[in-house]
Formats: sequence, structure tokens, C-alpha cells
Amino acid sequence: SYEQGKGVAQDDKQAVSWYRKAADQGHATAQFNLGGMYKEGLGVTQDDKQAVSWYRKAADQGVASAQYNLGVMYQQGKGIAQDEKQAVSWYRKAADQGVANAQFNLGLSYEQGKGVAQDDKQAVSWWRKAADQGVAIAQFNLGGMYKEGKGIVQDSSQAVSWYRKAADQGHAMAQFNLGLSNEQGKGVVQDHKQAIVWYRKAMEKGNTEIKAQAQARIDAITRKH
Repeated sequence: SYEQGKGVAQDDKQAVSWYRKAADQGHATAQFNLGGMYKEGLGVTQDDKQAVSWYRKAADQGVASAQYNLGVMYQQGKGIAQDEKQAVSWYRKAADQGVANAQFNLGLSYEQGKGVAQDDKQAVSWWRKAADQGVAIAQFNLGGMYKEGKGIVQDSSQAVSWYRKAADQGHAMAQFNLGLSNEQGKGVVQDHKQAIVWYRKAMEKGNTEIKAQAQARIDAITRKH
């Protein structure tokens, strides 16, 4: 295709021209792609309103990625008035079609009570779907719900299990929480050596705050021994 630049010199304007022709004929994928070109300003002047317009046409035809992107535009108030309820409505359509990021965002909407009545059980349900598809932050959040017993029966070993999945993907806060679980012996057999391993991983990946917290835990462990 023109957009990927395979076989044809990459030419965004030409891509836009072809997408527009197909989009005007009602081709859903072309409508979605044209929305993306407007969103990114590729081959056309960047225009969030045009992006929303074309995403909506594709979304109305059932294109899951367009439904998700339209939800994001509503949530961020880009190219359209900010509207959390509309965001939730479009996230749900995309989530029902298996879009992992839509499932995560829908879970977040339920957890925060934005655009929908606050509901921890629903948050857990949607985060689990996203987590099962490998979304690290969903795995981390699901671990947190198990740890706190929010929307689900408290279960430290399940918390550890989900933190580990996120940690294995390089999620620094999950790595830190695994360190804490190993240090405290919550949901896992207490193991200070393993705690230090996870704290060190968190220090490699984490921001300044996580690095400082992890170093403080390592120092506390090493003082005890």
C-alpha cells in the first residue's frame, strides 16, 4: 500500500487521495485510514475534526479500531466536545469486539466512575480481558485489585501472579510490588534475595521516585542481614 511505502515510493498525499476515493464510496477501512491520516497530519493538514468525522463513519460500519479511536477523541475532547459517556459508549463497542486497549480504558472508566457508574467488579472484569490479551498495565491493575480486595475477593497469591506477568513485560511498579511481596512474604514465600532482584529490576526501568523507593527497600533489607 502507499502508506507503508512498499513497492511504491512513500507518498502520503497519494495515499490520502486513494483512501479518500475509497472512503467516499463507503469503504470502512479506507474511512478509518483517512481518519488516521488527518489525526497524524500525514499527507494532509492535521485536523482532529476531520479525524473524528472519518473515524465515526468507519465506527458506524463496525470497524473496532475506529470505535476505540473515536472513544479516545471523546475522552480527550479532541476534534469534538469532551464527553466521557460517549467515550465509554464507543470503548464498549470496541471492547466487545476484543480491542484490548478499549477493554483496559473501559475498566478504567468503571474504576474511576467516569462516564459510567463506579463499579469495581466491572473494572476487574474488563481489566481481566485486557490482561489476558497481554496488556501490562491491565495485568498490574488487576494485581492491585486482588491485593486490595477491590471488586474481587482479596487474594495475595493472585496479586503476585498478575504482578509477575506485568513485571515480565518490564512494568517497573509491578517489579517494585513483586519486590515488596517477596520481602513481606505476602502471596509468596518470604525471600529477601528475590525481593532485591525485583527491586533492582524496578530501578532499571522505573522513574526517579520508583528508583528511590526501591533503593530504600534494598538498603533496609541489607541493614537487617
